[in-house]
Amino acid sequence: MKLSKRITLSILSLIGFITSIKLAMIYIDANFNPYALSSFCSINDLIDCDGVAKTTHSQFFGIPLAFWGLFLYFVFLFFTFADKIYNIQIKNFRIFGFVEVFKKPESYICALGIIAFAISMSLAFISIFEIQKICILCFFTYILNLIIGLIAKPADENYLQVFKTSFVDFISALKIKKYAIAFSVLVILAAGFLTYTTITYVFAPQVKLQKELEYYSKPNDDYKASGNILGDPKATLVVHEYTDFQCPYCFVLNTMIMRAVTELKNVKFIHHNTPLDAACNPALKDSMHPGSCRLAKYVIAAGKQGKYWDMNNLLFDKEFETEDALLTEAARIGLDTRKLKEDAYSDETAAELKKEIQEAIDLGIDGTPAIRINQETKIGIMPYEELKEKLIKAGAKER
Repeated sequence: MKLSKRITLSILSLIGFITSIKLAMIYIDANFNPYALSSFCSINDLIDCDGVAKTTHSQFFGIPLAFWGLFLYFVFLFFTFADKIYNIQIKNFRIFGFVEVFKKPESYICALGIIAFAISMSLAFISIFEIQKICILCFFTYILNLIIGLIAKPADENYLQVFKTSFVDFISALKIKKYAIAFSVLVILAAGFLTYTTITYVFAPQVKLQKELEYYSKPNDDYKASGNILGDPKATLVVHEYTDFQCPYCFVLNTMIMRAVTELKNVKFIHHNTPLDAACNPALKDSMHPGSCRLAKYVIAAGKQGKYWDMNNLLFDKEFETEDALLTEAARIGLDTRKLKEDAYSDETAAELKKEIQEAIDLGIDGTPAIRINQETKIGIMPYEELKEKLIKAGAKER
């Protein structure tokens, strides 16, 4: 490889490696550090590296794409200096003797660069049309991959020959028994590691959370409650939740706490209605969930008949186009619908709802769902295991 090409490829690969390190830092902050500030490339709703990093598309086989980038640029550097690496010896023993099978590093770099660019274009399509956010550092590496591939192309080969050479050399290397065995071991180790990361989501909390959202957003008869008390009546740990019956994430949190009381003792949950409806919420100018004020009044009214959590589940599990449909279902779970409707529209219920909403406003709760554990308020959703861990640390006990 000519010195000028080696220097150029080295510089470009190092730039890509450093950029991938920055992307990895952004990914870690976005997904693992709740106190991290926005990165420099999160400018607005469109240009938002942090937003992209938080999506389920920011990883592959459970590994952040930034980490794959680090590996790619390391491979570029490795092939750029393959001949130099091969000559490293200790007491006449070549430490990297296997490099002898890499006969045309330029072809491999070119092929990998073009393949990486092709994959990058699919990622760019997802970013623009599905996520609708752009990571400018990611797009920079996409172009960088193409440039590296174009510069690395050997003068005596066309692009088709580059791929043919790479494939033929790979097959030739595998015909050597010791390298075939070594490659097989590496494949097994890599497959095991990728299986682990895919199953555990250890590097992809956003994927794990998405899976949980899908699971907990469906009605589940295993996690239901009845009556006015959820949990142990004499529990020392009292947890407060704030939800809106038209909020899909509130449904998820509701199912999670229903599960929590089946697995934990010494914990009691108290529900607070926080409808994001300007009809009753003075903190709002416009309604995010019109009609949720009425639903909140109905759950309060159901509590007067000892069926607060029965109605809570009913309102989350079903959507009602009319009030009559709601009352029909209410009768099915044993409520006196005449009294229910009368209580729902009473001044007493309106005053109780107003008090609940004001308490949420005073606590700075401006969104749903929210949960308050020992004076610590969390707005938004979290994985079930994280919620359970917080409850246990706060005083709940395993059953």
